[in-house]
Amino acid sequence: MKMSHLFSQTLRDAPTEAEVISHSLLMRAGFIRPLGAGIFSYLHLAKRSMMKIEAILRDKMDKIGGQEISMPVIHPASVWKETGRWYQIGSEMGRFKDRNDHDMVLAMTHEEVVADLVRREIQSYKQLPRLVYHIQTKWRDDPRPRAGLIRVREFTMKDSYSLDADWDGLDKQYRAHYQAYFNIYHRCGLPVIAVKSDVGMMGGKLAHEFMYLTPIGEDTLLLCAACGYTANRQVARFKKPVAQEEAPKPVEKVATPDCKSIEDLANFLGGPKSKTAKAVFLMASIPEGEELTEKFIFAILRGDMELNETKLANAVGARDLRPATDEEIRAMGAVPGYASPVGLVVGSLGGSVVVDDIIPASPNLVAGANDEGYHLLNVNYGRDYTADIVADIAAADEDAACPECGAPLKASRGVEVGNIFQLGTRYSDALGCTFLDKDGQQKPVIMGSYGIGVGRLLACAAEEHHDDHGLAWPITIAPFHVHLVLLRGKGTPQAEETADKLYVELQAAGIEVLYDDRDESPGVKFNDADLIGCPIRITVSARALSAGGVEVKLRHKADKVIVPLDETVSGLRSEIAALEAEISAKVLPVDYNSTEN
Repeated sequence: MKMSHLFSQTLRDAPTEAEVISHSLLMRAGFIRPLGAGIFSYLHLAKRSMMKIEAILRDKMDKIGGQEISMPVIHPASVWKETGRWYQIGSEMGRFKDRNDHDMVLAMTHEEVVADLVRREIQSYKQLPRLVYHIQTKWRDDPRPRAGLIRVREFTMKDSYSLDADWDGLDKQYRAHYQAYFNIYHRCGLPVIAVKSDVGMMGGKLAHEFMYLTPIGEDTLLLCAACGYTANRQVARFKKPVAQEEAPKPVEKVATPDCKSIEDLANFLGGPKSKTAKAVFLMASIPEGEELTEKFIFAILRGDMELNETKLANAVGARDLRPATDEEIRAMGAVPGYASPVGLVVGSLGGSVVVDDIIPASPNLVAGANDEGYHLLNVNYGRDYTADIVADIAAADEDAACPECGAPLKASRGVEVGNIFQLGTRYSDALGCTFLDKDGQQKPVIMGSYGIGVGRLLACAAEEHHDDHGLAWPITIAPFHVHLVLLRGKGTPQAEETADKLYVELQAAGIEVLYDDRDESPGVKFNDADLIGCPIRITVSARALSAGGVEVKLRHKADKVIVPLDETVSGLRSEIAALEAEISAKVLPVDYNSTEN
């Protein structure tokens, strides 16, 4: 590709809307251009890199038995209604009506479509296991697109779907994806970790996210350096400090003026926050058939802990949670700031009481009295009140004790670059995906779902591989292997003839070349070469020719060497092979962390 013909231009200054370095550099280097919020055009340089990422995805999926298919971007809503997700997913789903007034969906994922194919194609255990995948456009109407390609509304995803006759088969395919995903990221030059995660709208029983650790990430991860435990904060467990054993004491009502917070209460009584019970009130949107019903949730934690809303939402089966208003709290008979589960009959009013699993083992806590300015001492779960649900609903934070070994957990930020889910029979049951087993019995197909966002992977690679001058792509996903720079000036005819000839020879040798043949100054050309970030730069100039050849420089190194013309092609082949070998050396087996949260 000659830069004089390239449908793109570099920008000297960072766009004002660019929030992170990958967004800025991909814009400045002429890779992407915005059309709307979270909607981008991918120009030729980006398209070439993305095609290489997609080739890596295809290679790794094929190696674990994947069959590539293509599924529609537009879905009839009927299949989403069958699984219930039409009613469970909010405004993030792209909905519209066709000319016949039928409800339609813009694809945000393809579990429903795969399940529809399965119920038509799979009849016997002899047709299992299977693995299908595609690389397709998706739409999720994210209310807060940000950071360039990190968080968009339209994107390209590789999603694969495993189909098995039993849970052992699912586990085998899940583990195969686990390793394949590490192979993909390492092949793309991106370091990642796998963390256990919430199954979210996908459903199922087990999920992992693949995280690129970076300060720009929106996810908080809890990591244990001692034993390797990793989890997204949404689902992270921790060893909760056990309360000292005490015999239950009589309940005593005491005046606690102006003590509406746990901090104020602990200070007033002169005791630790761990001896208090924290009340949190939320309204949960819970799917019931085709409707969403709001239900009052009275959550109780120990005062030294914070609520994890994802854990609570999973415990009660909620799609969304919002804080309850003072009016809604009072309607349940509770008093904001002094609320207590003691004496309340929340269930009769359509609500639920949910307590954290450490509460039953925490005796003689201080709780509200449902009376302004008063609290109750020595409240005990089981004797003084009970709950509809007892579950782990507390949030793990940095320095909390690891659930596996007890060492302090450390928090880190990360960007999710892929996920894998054990769906089980969530979609098979909904759409009637069954097969006949060896004994002639109808069984549901066991499914798994696995996704990688192509554009986000590209952006994270840009975050990982850059310097003060621009991008510095790994050889495996660089738009071109070589950036050939022609410097015009004294001796231009010979330099130009040499550069044109070398351009043809490199292409004939299968080496990808971006040829800067423009009539620009050396400074502009070198700056653009650094900005675009191809792994190898070749400079053809009168000075280099007089020194005996062409100048070769690796993007990630400062050294420049003169290579004789007759050795240029072979030398570049060797250099490209060495860069490929460096990447290949990082594609190694990883330990599979199968422990559930």
